[in-house]
Amino acid sequence: MLRNILYYFLLIILVISSAAVIASSSKGQLSSKQCEDLGFTGLALCSDCNTFSEYVKDKELISDCLKCCTEDSDDSITKITYSGAILEVCMRKLVFYPEIVGFIEEEKDKFPTVKVQYLFNSPPKLIMLDDEGQHKETIRIDNWKREHMLQFLQEKVKPNSASS
Repeated sequence: MLRNILYYFLLIILVISSAAVIASSSKGQLSSKQCEDLGFTGLALCSDCNTFSEYVKDKELISDCLKCCTEDSDDSITKITYSGAILEVCMRKLVFYPEIVGFIEEEKDKFPTVKVQYLFNSPPKLIMLDDEGQHKETIRIDNWKREHMLQFLQEKVKPNSASS
């Protein structure tokens, strides 16, 4: 009797967990917040996920990557631009990010539409803004060099109307 109850209990758990997996996999794309929580920025191309899968054999991780990626095309990533950005970082953690400190102190003034926002315990990130000032994309920049930040912002942030 106890064995039968245990068997049915395990069967119910299996059915519920299978339903949860099916429901989550049928959703397709994840929100940018969900992708950020998983460690994906949303800027990855789906071909990057395929390359990633050659080296990493974790099917769940690859599945998450594919739910957060952007389809490859000539127009998809290269032509996306933003009206501005917020560089968000924790002031106490800045000591660990000399490249970001250098950017803020020496390069930030070249980008009038980029604002610095200090938020306690926030990892360094760029929050990309649309024409209405709404958050469109969040990109972690923990390991970026100053020249990577410069190049990215030059390519992705529209120059302000006063300079055009």
